[in-house]
Amino acid sequence: MAKKSEEVFEEQIIKTEYSDVMQKSYIDYAMSVLMARAVPDVRDGLKPVQRRVLYAMHELGLKHDKPYRKSARIVGDTMGKYHPHGDSSIYESLVVMSQEFKKGIKLVDGHGNFGSIEGDSAAAMRYTEARLCKVSEDTLLADLDKDVVDFVKNFDETEEEPSVLPAKIPNLLVNGTEGIAVGMTTNIPPHNLSEVIEGIKAYMHNPDITVAELMEYIKGPDFPTGGIVTNKDDLLSIYETGTGKIKIRGTTEIEQGKAGKMKIVVTEIPYTMIGANIGKFLTDIVALIDAKKTNDIVDISNQISKTGVRIVIEVKKDADVENLRNMLIKKTKLEDTFGVNMLAVADGRPETLSLKDIIIHHVNFQRELNTRKYNTLLKKELDKKEIQEGLIKACDVLDLIIEIIRGSKDVKTAKKCLTEGVTDNINFKSRISKKQAELLRFTQRQAQAILDLRLSKLVGLEIEALIKEHETTLKNIEQYKDILTNPKTMDKTIIKELDEIKKEFGVPRRTRIENLEEASFEEKKIEEAMVYFIMDRFGYAKMIDVATFDRNKETIEAENKVIIPVLNTGRICVFTSNGNMHTIKMLDLPLCKMKDKGVPIDNVSNFDSKTEEAIYLSTLKDVVVKKLMFVTKQGMMKQVYGTEFEVLKRTVVATKLNENDSLLSISPIVDERNVALISKDGYAIRFSVDEVPIKKKSAVGVRGIKLLSGDEITDVFYLSMEDNPVCKVKGRNVEVNKIKLTMRDSKGTKLRG
Repeated sequence: MAKKSEEVFEEQIIKTEYSDVMQKSYIDYAMSVLMARAVPDVRDGLKPVQRRVLYAMHELGLKHDKPYRKSARIVGDTMGKYHPHGDSSIYESLVVMSQEFKKGIKLVDGHGNFGSIEGDSAAAMRYTEARLCKVSEDTLLADLDKDVVDFVKNFDETEEEPSVLPAKIPNLLVNGTEGIAVGMTTNIPPHNLSEVIEGIKAYMHNPDITVAELMEYIKGPDFPTGGIVTNKDDLLSIYETGTGKIKIRGTTEIEQGKAGKMKIVVTEIPYTMIGANIGKFLTDIVALIDAKKTNDIVDISNQISKTGVRIVIEVKKDADVENLRNMLIKKTKLEDTFGVNMLAVADGRPETLSLKDIIIHHVNFQRELNTRKYNTLLKKELDKKEIQEGLIKACDVLDLIIEIIRGSKDVKTAKKCLTEGVTDNINFKSRISKKQAELLRFTQRQAQAILDLRLSKLVGLEIEALIKEHETTLKNIEQYKDILTNPKTMDKTIIKELDEIKKEFGVPRRTRIENLEEASFEEKKIEEAMVYFIMDRFGYAKMIDVATFDRNKETIEAENKVIIPVLNTGRICVFTSNGNMHTIKMLDLPLCKMKDKGVPIDNVSNFDSKTEEAIYLSTLKDVVVKKLMFVTKQGMMKQVYGTEFEVLKRTVVATKLNENDSLLSISPIVDERNVALISKDGYAIRFSVDEVPIKKKSAVGVRGIKLLSGDEITDVFYLSMEDNPVCKVKGRNVEVNKIKLTMRDSKGTKLRG
């Protein structure tokens, strides 16, 4: 029995290639992220979370003329009914749609702290309130009651939500979007509403219009932060392919300051500078000052407020303001690049679209919306017509109808008489009345309206109003049929509605579109001069001039660990115990007075005083012309040509180290003939420098001495013919020159203390 069960179980196992399963799972996940979260629909330009937030607000009745409602309530309704993916993403979408500096036209009217252009976060949702903007009501949420879009079940099938909002404007272009999916990204800049509407009209008049011709109406992006698009000639290619790079430059003005000083005032910033990049822009200016790229800047003041952008850069009197402005454009975020990738979901799949493609999709969507809208309206008008004609006809035989109603036992009998002429069980005053009743043929809807008719509606004025209403209904029916059957009339209707939207919500263009030359500036050459690099035992470094050094030589030599003469344009190499070489630009160091403390070398290089120790410092100029001897605590040695360290990187690996080893000594080799190694346990070895081979900086090196377990090198001596240094071993002085000369890689001699 057990064997049979095993056979059945084996039959249920489906053998599949693991890579195929992974591929399918990954693709399914990627499409889920793309369709359900990251990429907007081309029809309404909204991601699912944005669409659900707006619909939830619509259902809550948060119209532009109604009181604000707590954002927490909006988020709760959205999450509980339509979007079960966490409150943070929902609230973030609500916030973004309320920020006028991010959207071409904001969709949500926020009340409270909804963040700032400088990247400040919005207050918690329990503190803020929101409602819909009028533009959202009129252009995105209107006509939802007219069966213009399909409704689908929500995640738990307890509610219904629109699959897409009936957008009357191409929101994808007007407000732009950004999103990162799995393997795909979208980044569409905002555009001017009025220009986009004119572009749509142009396409509707001429479906064969080219992208170049469309751009006569849609000039290019229109960022809410203003600025200047500097590569106008590249826009055609971008709009034809849906991808490319737009260069944006901030707008600056020159103002007269006090005492003859000038001010460079940034009044508009690139769209990409929004948020933390404003702070980076300011720090980049400070970095230019610290790096001595300019000494013309006196002060920087960030005066950004709710009224607009204003960053003031005060410059010295008689400074070349234009050259400085070009430097800021070149060296900071004052000019930046916006990477365009016009990816959207079209016809159920992601697609990179051209400008014309987006407009085509929008116009087709408008025609679909209007077809469904006017079919719904036509049906309603036909129903009204039927009832109106019934009531008008009833007015002509009013006495007969009253007689039928009074003579009927119940409503069912009266209704049957009105619709089918059945006069059974009805008492008539005369045979003529009965004959007339038998000829009645009202529809079911007309009969019900007659029976529901109030006596007050029978006065003369009310009957006249009914006839006028009927005339209006007939006109509406004729109009709706014309719209539905005549494509030209349909397009005229769409264009008329677009004109009304443009008149009410259109705004002037904020971003200028130009062809500007690349900013160029003349960098002021620094006058080379000899200075001194000074570092104390705590790792604080500074630069002092020769005159200051000469006046205070004795004090400086007594108080500082490292003193190196160097050019003010040169670099200092710092070799460390963990095998790294860091470089310090002298221009990064402050030119100090005698009593100034200086700055930690950690602040001007990648050196980390907590994890490494500086064992050798020299100028890069001196390093590259010499051979350097490397010795580690485990007795590994090598010689390296200094040219190996002639690099531009701030940090390079100077030598490879074995596990648990560290660099002990680095020394330039000039005319030294011998090297001596002294260990902690008192072993010593002396051999020729020539026995140490020349290696690359990436090599470990060769063994200089065979050390016992737990022993390590503590002292290294380099000896010429005249040198006779003394080392202390267990309290006894030992002349290093008298250590036995032997071969490298031996145990050496045990020194007696």
